[in-house]
Amino acid sequence: MSAVEPPNHHANFPGFSGWFGVVAGLSMVKRNGIARRAADLTGITASDKVIDVGCGPGTAVREAARRGATATGIDPAPVMLRIARLTTLPSTRIRWRKGAAEALPLPDGSANVLWSISTVHHWPDLEGGLSECFRVLEPGGRFLAIERRRKPGSTGMASHGWTDEQAQGFADMCMAAGFSAPEVRIETIGEQHHLIVLAAR
Repeated sequence: MSAVEPPNHHANFPGFSGWFGVVAGLSMVKRNGIARRAADLTGITASDKVIDVGCGPGTAVREAARRGATATGIDPAPVMLRIARLTTLPSTRIRWRKGAAEALPLPDGSANVLWSISTVHHWPDLEGGLSECFRVLEPGGRFLAIERRRKPGSTGMASHGWTDEQAQGFADMCMAAGFSAPEVRIETIGEQHHLIVLAAR
């Protein structure tokens, strides 16, 4: 293994299912501080079309819709999509789709904003995922990835997220995938430090 793990160092995570998935999903429902920050960072307005890759129980999708945008939540775990539907009032501005970063079930140029919040470290295929994100964004679209900032060598739950080096590595991959001006930021959201990568299509 190299000194710096890849940005998708948890690519072998088995995913959420069963009672574990239910408990995990319900624990995420009210974590809306990071969702609000994602919406602020990408300047969400009523004219935006948002895709949330790895939407989990849909907290960030609901935040986008609250700001008037149309939003599509995509997740590979049926249990997460079930929780998202059960905790969301019916809305013409919200859609839920089963899918993964490397196989987004949407046509080219579907949106002008795409988020991946606390999920890139689980993507099985970073190059494939970035290619798909680039494909479904309109020219000029905004791309945002947020991960918890972690210390090198951390284990267990503390290992989920990115080190500073992993965030920069992902930004470099964004550039290679065709995104322009990827920027890495460190921010405190709630009580946790996060690494943010912002780029444009």
